Amino acid sequence: MSSTNRPAIVLSSGGLDSTTCLAIARDEGFSPVYSLSFDYGQRHRHELKAAAEIAKVIGVKEHRVIRIDLRQFGKSALTDEIDVPKDREEKAMGAGIPITYVPARNTIFLSYALAWAEILNVLDVYIGVNAIDYSGYPDCRPEYIEAFERMANLATKMTTAGSGKFSIHVPLIRMTKAQIIRRGVELGVDYGLTHSCYDPDDLGRACGRCDSCLLRKRGFVEAGVRDPTLYQAL
Repeated sequence: MSSTNRPAIVLSSGGLDSTTCLAIARDEGFSPVYSLSFDYGQRHRHELKAAAEIAKVIGVKEHRVIRIDLRQFGKSALTDEIDVPKDREEKAMGAGIPITYVPARNTIFLSYALAWAEILNVLDVYIGVNAIDYSGYPDCRPEYIEAFERMANLATKMTTAGSGKFSIHVPLIRMTKAQIIRRGVELGVDYGLTHSCYDPDDLGRACGRCDSCLLRKRGFVEAGVRDPTLYQAL
């Protein structure tokens, strides 16, 4: 089935990767495109503001924010009173599962996307997981995505009743940050709208020192693209 005039849902965090996914879904002919974000008790709301603005600029049909409270479980630097790691070397970032991992987050997010997809009769969901820069996150691996997709095709009325096959699109999973940025630039993405920092200040300025900021900085340098991020004075 052609993707032309075929709807898709894109998980949108307001960050660089998910915004590139939105642009790719549009470029691949999916229409209309819906975007889904989560207010899950994370450290700040700047990324949610970014996601809402990006949805307007890209022109999605509907942008929804699901409110859940993962702070009640904690055990992550993003949902608990735990310091965000700063100034880590690349080798340290890839050693084990980082404290910024939120337990079962992608499983929860994809489950909500699957529920909305069934209501909308959407068979295609995009998520900006990456197994290169975030290899320590177990829910960013290709085998995890494949397993969730298999489960989804066993679990919903729309697939078991013969409407079609549910697919999870992960166009960035084997791309470096530089490759992602170059692809986004080709598609006209304004990365100045995106927010990636784990620990910004009250004005939304990126810390420039957390793992996410360091990977983002390196990506722009390697891509040969000007970094539009507003960083705190270091």
